[in-house]
Amino acid sequence: MTVAQMPEMPIVLKGDVGEGVHLLGCRYPRGTHHDAHIHRQAQLVFAASGTMQVTTPKGRWLVPPGRAVWVPARLEHAIGVLADIEMRTLYFESDWLTRHDHTLDTEFVVRVSPLLREAILALFERERAIERESLLLRLIMLELHQAEDPTTFIPLPREPRCRAAADLVLAAPMVNHDIADLARQVGTSTRTLSRLFASETHLSFKAWCQRARIASAIERWALDPHRSIKQTAAEMGYNSFPAFCHAFRQVTGKTPKEFVGER
Repeated sequence: MTVAQMPEMPIVLKGDVGEGVHLLGCRYPRGTHHDAHIHRQAQLVFAASGTMQVTTPKGRWLVPPGRAVWVPARLEHAIGVLADIEMRTLYFESDWLTRHDHTLDTEFVVRVSPLLREAILALFERERAIERESLLLRLIMLELHQAEDPTTFIPLPREPRCRAAADLVLAAPMVNHDIADLARQVGTSTRTLSRLFASETHLSFKAWCQRARIASAIERWALDPHRSIKQTAAEMGYNSFPAFCHAFRQVTGKTPKEFVGER
């Protein structure tokens, strides 16, 4: 597979860290889309600024500011840039991961702590020192193991009828979708569609819709950092601000104010 629709962008920095780790820093404007492709290396993709959306066979990962995504080697994925982005990517050869006893073989999003952010950015500094780079890489990998954050992940079903229903919800996540209406639109029964959502996404239909709605709210903040929490709650169709806060905490484990404060 190859990357399609990838415009030529200024490369901020390109280089290697010892044997087996490569660096690439690029800028991409909003609207850039990297079609489904694979890399022979695993990669940690960090948006120093801006927002992207990463789609894998499992589902869709929203990566707003303060997050990064780990993509294992040879995993098919697509990337869409939702807001002008400064991307910093670390590519890890399989041999390097094996030598250092790292077996991160599934994709996930991580919350980038101030420590992890500075460690990643330090690797891209012009002045290089082998011992320092080795310590920075060790720190980055240690942080990855305890920073996984699934709150912006939307599992996507593969079964055609269930996927069609999911796409209808994602096209208008602020709407209170009725599963019976969706079932009729995709040509199945309410009971079957409910069973498919549970088996395909490991979430009930109601919980899946709530996750999609909260992810859409987070995306709105990423695209417009000045949008207020109350405005977002109204835009997402919640009857009250407390109802939005309750739903947000159910999905993310945080209040909207706490989540926004991490950006």
